[in-house]
Parts: sequence; structure tokens; C-alpha cells
Amino acid sequence: MRESVHRHLGKVVAGAAVAVAGTAVMAAITLPGAAGADDTEGSRGNGTPTARQAGQGRDAAGPGVVEQAPAEGARGTGRDPLTDDELSRVERIAANGQLFHASENVEGGRGPQRIGVDLAEPFADEVDDPHAPRRADVTFYDYRDDTLVTRTVNLDTGKTEETLTRHGVQPPLSHDENVEAAKLLIADKLGAGLRADYQDATGQELTSPDQLLLGSAVYRATPGAQPAALDACGEHRCVRLFPKVTNGPWIDARSLVIDLSARKVVALRR
Repeated sequence: MRESVHRHLGKVVAGAAVAVAGTAVMAAITLPGAAGADDTEGSRGNGTPTARQAGQGRDAAGPGVVEQAPAEGARGTGRDPLTDDELSRVERIAANGQLFHASENVEGGRGPQRIGVDLAEPFADEVDDPHAPRRADVTFYDYRDDTLVTRTVNLDTGKTEETLTRHGVQPPLSHDENVEAAKLLIADKLGAGLRADYQDATGQELTSPDQLLLGSAVYRATPGAQPAALDACGEHRCVRLFPKVTNGPWIDARSLVIDLSARKVVALRR
């Protein structure tokens, strides 16, 4: 990992991409460039280029006006996006009772790990009903037994109408899961290269995920393609991280997999 990073530290390439091999996932990263800084609009008859600079010329756009966002109500209507109040309420309803006491989050604490909350699709007989109840699908991951739990909450009644539990289903990682994966990697002996590369790039010691911008991809085991220690990935919640120094370069950590279910870091075969 360290040698790969040293070839790229300090370089900013517009349109750079990181390909994730062996998992059928590709994370494309586009970095800001200076496109348009020296672009010319055309040329006069004498061949002299004419450049239009921002804020000049009769066709130049006037100063932008930022309008204040409309006030968000406590409850939405119809197919409106879920409001902040609704998000908090449905998560609290969905995670209460036995699910909270019998489940475990990514840090090993009580309660399931929240993955996401989405507005649920109406039932078939409610599609044309303007007064159909609003529902939300709340998705959790239970690290106690590696299950994905989706609960459908009726926003009108405040009741959970359906619970779906699935094994071996691995949605994209949440922010909290990425942070926990980074904590495990930074603290592990296999994270020595990451820590050294961060030190080289910044002159500072890497001690916290807060010092990094984190991208990630779920890792699933491929028979014979990885150490036996990762054979459970897919049933377990496993991740490959794409860390980036804040305001700095990317660090290549693709050869390492963090098994969040087992709380261990494993290096892939080269």
C-alpha cells in the first residue's frame, strides 16, 4: 500500500477514477479541475482568439441570488419527501421494543445499526387515492446475527405494519459504519501503511477517522480469491475503504478488508 501511494501523493488529476477489482463495483472519483480557465469562445476574422471572462460583456450573467428554502413542516403530505420530524419519529418507532433490546449496532452497543429511511411506495389499491396514508421503510442492520431488518411504519397511525428480516443482504455502508471501519483499520497493525502515508502527506499523526474523507464498498467473498479469514464476507458485513486526506491525496487501501461483524482487518492475497 505504501509504495503505491508514494507514486501518486501530491498529484491532482481531473477525472481520476478508482476501480474496485474483484467485487463488480466501481467507485468513480472526479476531482475538481481548472476547466474553462483558459477556454476561448472563438476567433475574430483576423484569427485573434476572443476570450469571455466571468462578469464581463453584455451577455454576462448578473450576480446570483440565493433564495431562502421554504419552511419545512412537521409532516409532509402525499409523496412529499420525509421531513426531519418524520424521519426522527419513524426511526424511534421502528427501533423500539424487542428489536432495540435484542439487537447490536456496529460499535457493539445495544440497538440495531440504522442504514436508511425512505418513503414507502403506496399499496396497489392506494395509488390513485389522494388520502392514502404515508409510510416509511426504515432499514437497520443487526450485528448480533448479521440480519438486515426493514420495518414499514405508518406515519398516520404511528404503528409498524410490517417487518422483513433477511440474511446475506448487504446494502451500501452508512456513515457510522464507515467511521467504525476506519477506527478498526487505524488501530490495527495492518493499518501501519495508512498511518505512514498520512504522516508523509501531512506531517501529522493519523489518530482518528475525522482526519479522513471516507468512501467505501461492500466486499463479498469470492471462492478461492481471498484468505479463508474472509470467506464469511457477504454473510458478514465487510468493507473496503477508500480514504482521502482532507484537502489532500487519496490513499490506496484496497488491499485491506475490514470485517465489521468479526471486528478484524484482513489483507487480500496479491
